[in-house]
Amino acid sequence: MTSSSLPPRSRLVQEALVAAGVAGEIIVLPDAASTAALAAEALGVEVGAIANSLVFWSDGEPLLVMTSGAHRVDTAALAERLGRGRIERASVDQVREATGQAIGGVAPTGHPSALTTVVDEALAEYPEIWAAGGTPHTVFPLTFDELVRLTGGVVSKLD
Repeated sequence: MTSSSLPPRSRLVQEALVAAGVAGEIIVLPDAASTAALAAEALGVEVGAIANSLVFWSDGEPLLVMTSGAHRVDTAALAERLGRGRIERASVDQVREATGQAIGGVAPTGHPSALTTVVDEALAEYPEIWAAGGTPHTVFPLTFDELVRLTGGVVSKLD
């Protein structure tokens, strides 16, 4: 699929991937893959290989957490590890403002400005992981190292 045939939000993500030297290309799925389980099923991969993009709000700013689809984020433990105040789920409006993308399709890149990011160390177990491409219908492959480099994220245990 050519970049010009991607949805506008996904084109921004693809441009950011190219600029960062990430070779994975965004693909459009026939059905929305707005959860890790749906994405894993559509791609024929383990749910743990899905890099779930979760946006939280902490200390007055957005916090992007890239977690394995097999994990839930313990926000209290994460706040303690990061030395932050309370970490809460961002509202729909906060997610859109911080990322320019809708919940269910938040990519690790292509945002209006860089976000503080935490990457789940469990994603390193997979030679290839998949992340949302800016919409609930788009995804792309990358490696754990590429994800960390792309986001400038801090690697942490999240479950």
